[in-house]
Amino acid sequence: MIALVRYMFTVLLLSQRYLAPLLLFLGLVAVLTSSDTGPLTATYASVAGAMLPCSVWLTMTLIGLEDQAHRSIVVVSAGGPLRVLLATVGTAATWCLLLLSAGLVLPLLFGTHTPGLADLALGTVAQLTSACTGMAIGVICSRLVFRRQGYALVLALVLLLAMLLGKGVSPVNIMLTHLQNASDSADTLAPTGALLAVTTGILAAAVAMTHAIICRKA
Repeated sequence: MIALVRYMFTVLLLSQRYLAPLLLFLGLVAVLTSSDTGPLTATYASVAGAMLPCSVWLTMTLIGLEDQAHRSIVVVSAGGPLRVLLATVGTAATWCLLLLSAGLVLPLLFGTHTPGLADLALGTVAQLTSACTGMAIGVICSRLVFRRQGYALVLALVLLLAMLLGKGVSPVNIMLTHLQNASDSADTLAPTGALLAVTTGILAAAVAMTHAIICRKA
């Protein structure tokens, strides 16, 4: 599994298709946090919001790197479609961790903040919550499920808007709203961690659903 993740990571790196979502993330973080002097809870809410579309883009890009014939060869070599799917999600998660690191550090460079451990922990958990949600959307809207990418892109956009705007329903919207109105990271860390657990379950459900669809198509 580790070797398969390493292979997919290398393929994505060599293809340079990571550049577009990476530049989008860096650009959004720069615009949203430049010269910021407010509380870090609101700052990391903005960064987590930027993570959501970029993680969707990364996941869909990673799944779409190989054509069907090449992917079939990889599936046989890896021992089944589930291993390949899990390796794909693992590779997307690795890239999201790299973005997460940038999302923690750049606001401190662009703005005027004195972070504590609770602030950094909150920024990490908030970005992971958005990343898990984004990867779930990316898996469901990938070409493993939709042969026509136009439909997949429309659905991805609808789900993104639902996650960002679904008040009281979307865990991402609940998290972002809570962080925007909070002033203390330590008090916000526990409820944000609970939302991370929810979105981890959503990602697991998306992977299971996609695997079931792959098996039905086979």
